[in-house]
Amino acid sequence: MTALYVLDVPENTAVAKVAAEDPEVRVGRVGPYFEITADGAIVVDRRATGCRHAVWYSCVAGVAGGRIVQHDKDALRVDPA
Repeated sequence: MTALYVLDVPENTAVAKVAAEDPEVRVGRVGPYFEITADGAIVVDRRATGCRHAVWYSCVAGVAGGRIVQHDKDALRVDPA
C-alpha cells in the first residue's frame, strides 16, 4: 500500500479533496495529517487543487510504501515501492 501524508491545515485541504476524487484512493486521518492511501499510485493534479506554488511544494509531510516520482508544477505522483 502506498501512503502520502499531508498536514491537515486549510491550505492543504484541496490536495486531500482532489486525491479523494480517484476511486482507487482513500483519504483518512492520522493525528494532525491527512493519510492518502492507495494500492497503486497516488496522483494529484496541482491545477485541480488550486494550490499556489508555495503551498503545493510544501504540502508533503511524508510517504510510506512508495516514493515520489513527480512533484512539479503539474502533478504530485507517488508510485508504490
